[in-house]
Amino acid sequence: MCSRLPRTACLLRLIELCILLSHTAAYFGLTGREPLVFLPAPFSNEPPTGKAHLKQCEQMTLTRRQKRMCRREPGLAETLRESVRLSLLECRYQFRNERWNCSLDGRGSLLKRGFKETAFLLAVSSAALSHALAKACSSGRMERCTCDDSPGIQHREAWQWGVCGDNLKYSTKFLKKFLGQKRVSKDLRAQIDSHNINVGIRAVKSGLKTTCKCHGVSGSCAVRTCWKQLSPFHDTGRLLKFRYDTAVRVLSVTNEATGETELAGPRRHGQSHRSTDLVFLEDSPSFCRPSRYSPGTAGRSCAKDTSCQSLCCGRGYNTAMHLTTLSCHCQVRWCCHVECQTCVREEEVYTCKNT
Repeated sequence: MCSRLPRTACLLRLIELCILLSHTAAYFGLTGREPLVFLPAPFSNEPPTGKAHLKQCEQMTLTRRQKRMCRREPGLAETLRESVRLSLLECRYQFRNERWNCSLDGRGSLLKRGFKETAFLLAVSSAALSHALAKACSSGRMERCTCDDSPGIQHREAWQWGVCGDNLKYSTKFLKKFLGQKRVSKDLRAQIDSHNINVGIRAVKSGLKTTCKCHGVSGSCAVRTCWKQLSPFHDTGRLLKFRYDTAVRVLSVTNEATGETELAGPRRHGQSHRSTDLVFLEDSPSFCRPSRYSPGTAGRSCAKDTSCQSLCCGRGYNTAMHLTTLSCHCQVRWCCHVECQTCVREEEVYTCKNT
């Protein structure tokens, strides 16, 4: 329950929502061979009207306190679901060529351990929630917040010029309240989870940029309006994947000066780990074979020259010929019409063997 591990337990409930929405997983699937394109959100950009949001709040795996907050803010339910969509998409994309590919299978067991993968799930989930809340504020989908309060920008002018900044300040404040941030527990696992949650929030903050727009006659910059804008969430996901690749294993030590337990790892540049490092407790399994943590890699598609050897765990791979159709010989017709022919191409497909 959230009373024991406030921030961690509450965020895990949101990750569990991802599992409850697993029937949409196929819709979100990424093969890794297509360019990164976020799929259209299956949720409305407009806040639900009437009492529709009340039903959405009740359907979610939230605490009673969180449900009360959800009912008071009509746009929150959609924002929570959008954050689940963001985290699921990005996690699957970043791990598309890894043995663990962010599969929903076994995620419940994974969250109970102190693996690097657990650290990434917590970080990407908190980052997605922070990002989605800030975007919901600037798009007008949340009633209790609006544009960012950057100096020199009046809300009315911001909407008039179409430069409503992403309100990360409100997002971070609301997120801490929603997750129930309190004094960090002395429990080692709780400290680690809380640390990784904050890594996700910091990753979003690091992508906050100042964007300016000039107004004036003939393009002159007589008046300049500036606002805060978040980087695309893919940039945050790429940063968190780097943090995963360089994650630090830690253990619990007692501070002789204060008597408090602290996290400590291999010392680098005079310190054991930084506030931006993902940290973990135990080595991850290989994820090669089916287990309670993942379905294994049998049947997974791989790239012959780059990923098959690692992804297939030395079992080898099968080769099959597939016919694919694609547009070709495209020509632009006056004025704005493109005509293409359909071509059929034969290509080799590689999948990991079972044994």
